[in-house]
Parts: sequence; C-alpha cells; structure tokens
Amino acid sequence: MDRVAPEGARDKVAAEASRRRTFAIIAHPDAGKTTLTEKLLLKGGAIQLAGAVRAKGNARRTRSDWMKIEQDRGISVATSVMTFERGGLVFNLLDTPGHEDFSEDTYRTLTAVDAAVMVLDAAKGIESQTRKLFEVCRLRDIPIITFVNKMDREARDPFELIDEIEKTLALDAAPVAWPVGRASEFAGTYDLLERRFLPVDADDSAAIDLNGLDDPKLEALVGPERAAALREEAELAEAGLNAFDLEAFREGHLTPVFFGSALRDFGVGHLLDGLSCYAPPPGARAGDPREVQPGEEKLTGFVFKVQANMDPNHRDRVAFVRLCSGKLVKGMRLKQVRTGKQVPVNAPLFFFAKDRQVAEEAWPGDVVGVANHGTLRIGDTLTEGEELNFRGVPSFAPEILRHVQLEDPMLAKKLKTALDQLAEEGVVQLFRPLDGSLPVVGVVGQLQLDVLQSRLKVEYGVPARFQETMWSMMRWVTGEDRTALERFASLNRRDAGEDHDGELVAFFGSDWRRKRAEEEWPMLKFHAVREQHGLVAAKR
Repeated sequence: MDRVAPEGARDKVAAEASRRRTFAIIAHPDAGKTTLTEKLLLKGGAIQLAGAVRAKGNARRTRSDWMKIEQDRGISVATSVMTFERGGLVFNLLDTPGHEDFSEDTYRTLTAVDAAVMVLDAAKGIESQTRKLFEVCRLRDIPIITFVNKMDREARDPFELIDEIEKTLALDAAPVAWPVGRASEFAGTYDLLERRFLPVDADDSAAIDLNGLDDPKLEALVGPERAAALREEAELAEAGLNAFDLEAFREGHLTPVFFGSALRDFGVGHLLDGLSCYAPPPGARAGDPREVQPGEEKLTGFVFKVQANMDPNHRDRVAFVRLCSGKLVKGMRLKQVRTGKQVPVNAPLFFFAKDRQVAEEAWPGDVVGVANHGTLRIGDTLTEGEELNFRGVPSFAPEILRHVQLEDPMLAKKLKTALDQLAEEGVVQLFRPLDGSLPVVGVVGQLQLDVLQSRLKVEYGVPARFQETMWSMMRWVTGEDRTALERFASLNRRDAGEDHDGELVAFFGSDWRRKRAEEEWPMLKFHAVREQHGLVAAKR
C-alpha cells in the first residue's frame, strides 16, 4: 500500500521511493521474455533500436544477454538489471533466467523486487516453469501482472487462458484489455478500463477513444465481423470475469491480464502504463530485529547477487544491492553487518545489462552495483551502522553433485580462485570434502554445469571437466552439541565436507542413508535450505 511521506528530513526519501517501480520478468523458456524485455527498454527510451531476437548468431542480440554462452545458445542464464525512466517514474527491470536449471538465481532475484510480470505464450498458456516461478512469487506475496504474448500467432481462446490461470495458479485474473481478432486477423486490443481501441502496428499515442462498445466507430476500425465478436466477448468478460481491484492485486490475490505481441511491439506500452499505475512502490521490508520502512532517513540494503567478470578486461566483481531505505550517495562508507567491517562505496553503479554508469545518488527500490574483491556475499545486509539483518535470500540443497577435474594439473591454484569466485556469485555451490579429495560443485540442473565449464574456460582460462560422485544429495548439518558435531565430522570424513562459508555438510548416496543418519544422530539437524544468517527446517 502507498504510504504518506513523513515530515522533515524524510520527505525527499519518501518522495523518491514513491517514484520507483522495481520488477522482474518471469516466464517459461521461449515465451518471449527476452523480446519483451528489449521492447520495454525501447519504450522506456533506454535503447534507440530494438534488435531482432533470434537463435542465429548473426542476429543482433538483446542487450540483457551479454555472456558468451548466452549469445551462443540464445538463452538467458544470468539475471540482468536495467534501469530507465518514463513518465516521471524510475523503473528497475530485473530480467531473470527462464530455464529451470537457474531457478535459484531467479529466486534470489525475486527477493529484490516489488512486482513481477508473468509472460505467457498465447498458444501454450501456463507451462511448468511458469508454475514454479509463480509459487516463488506466492511465497513472498509479490503482485503479478500477466502479459499474454504472441497474440499475432495461433492462440488459445482468451476465456480458456484466463480460466487456466485461475485454476492452475489459484489466482483471480482480471482482463484489463481484450484481443480483437486472433493470429493473422489480430487487429489490436480493446482497453476495458479506459474504453479505447489500441490498433496493432500503431504508435502508443494512436489509441482511439470510444464511447463504449456500441460506438459506431468500432466497425470502421476493425470491420463488422470483428466488431460483433468483440462486443460479444467483451460483454461476457465484463459480466463473468473478475473486475480489476487494485488492493487485491497488490496483496497478491489478483492478476491484471494484458494481451499483445512483443515481437511486433504491440501491447508493450499498455503494459508499461499498467506497471506505472498499478505496481506498488517500495514497501516495508521484514528484518531482524525490526521492520524497515522505505521512507526512513538512514540507508539499508541487501546483496541479492554477485557477478564477476562483467568486464573481463578488469576482472571486476560487482555486488548487486537492493536499497530498502534511505539515500545512497557516492563516497559513503557502509557497515557490512555480517563481519562488522566498513565497505567503501566510492563508485556505486547503475546498470544497463553489462553497461554501467556511476550513480551519484540512489534511493529505496533502486538496484546499485558495489565493486568489491570478495568482501560482499549474497545475503549480506548493509547499513549506516545499525545491527540489522534482512532475511529470505536462501540456498537450496543441490540436486547434482560433481567432482571438478583439471585437464592441466598446473592450473590448480587458478581453479581454486575461479571456483571460489563463482561460488560467491551463486553460479554453483562449492563444497570441499573433509578427506581432501577433489572439490565438489553442486547445481540444480545440467545446464548449470555447462555454464560453469564455459565460464571456467572463457573467463579464467581453466579448462575442466566433471566426474560423477558417489552421492546423490547433501544436507547442511547443525547442532547445539559441539562435541557431537565434531564427532560426526570425524567419523564421516569421506562423506562430509564444508561449504563455501565453512559450514558443515553431509553427503548421502540415497535418501535412505539420509534418514538413517537422522536416526543415528538425533542430536543433530540436517537441513535442505540455508539462509545467509541461519538454517531453516529440512525439506524432505
């Protein structure tokens, strides 16, 4: 909910926070997310020419896919951050990977946004990864705007799509626009809220106001048959479907539904208008020991992503920080709560994918980059001195465990550096077995291993391959009895290790072995999820 700006020195902070719209784009692969991202940037004036997004290497790539493996394969494998202004508002767009193998990076990104745009393929509707990402949004009550893409191709009936959203996601859906025609007959959309017609292949300013559905201008615009079909469908939609409710949307119970074609740059401006009007500005954020309000004078923020080698020439390491309150000014020194150290912020960065510019100042809702040399890690909280921690940036037990083998043993030192840096980024999880055997990397899916192998070779000059381990799962191990922990580690040196932060982990060859360990060590706890500042109950 919007809040009234506080008195005195907080006025400026609250006013700037209210101008921010920080959102992510989530979708199943091939739903058109990357194309939509590019067209949103074009509408926002962030780029002058939107390039065609194609799988072929000779096509101009969208600006958000900047890694070599992304460009080679035509996929997004890392979250990109892009900031632009439109209509007096500042948009922070976080483009997330669509492939399920990168769900952990997407989850962390969703902890940093205030809203999400869910992109659906008009012919396919809700797909598996869409459902998984939506469940992550539901956990945080993130408001979701739905964009049904590819309406200029063969598409399912809009009523059927809306019904699927409601039944599959248990989420009320309210169309704010209605498509006029389908596929080759697609003529545009009718704005149900503003009573206007938005013609396809026309500039956003070309919207035509109508005096309701009975306006005789409608026939002249779309033809008698499409006008008759629109009247019938729109009347059914208004009578039988949910009406848009701003409060229900911001509480995460209802999604407004837009229709369009990102490839033809249609409906994108309407979607941006919806983000401007409906998406919430930064709100209160839970912390330990207190809740933080965006209009507070003192700065707070947290690291949700670390990226190395965005500029390979400088071997840089940038921590992405979501600001939650206060004002960031170039040259500030902030407290890293985890270590108590002071972190200089000499040149905070605004991003446009891999391009950047120094931010003279930034406000709640903004995402800024802070250059560091391994000091900042995912989940770290930054403050102006207060002992405060933001929670909710987790790591999940990986589903694939592999040993890393060098092709050239002389590169062992470079491999260690590379794995440490990539683990701090969250590209993989890194474990070092207690018996001194080869390091183990943990990932969610096979594609992550491909990315790791590519980055080791391209960015670090370390060709490596992967060898299967004897384990199929791992768990973090904790317990109040320090002696029991040490005894467990001593007796299980071959099947135990430490994660990148030095926390004890156990490896298991089967779920039966995990259950057996829990029975044999009742004084210890085995966790499937770990947060930066603690562990949460194990998930079976």
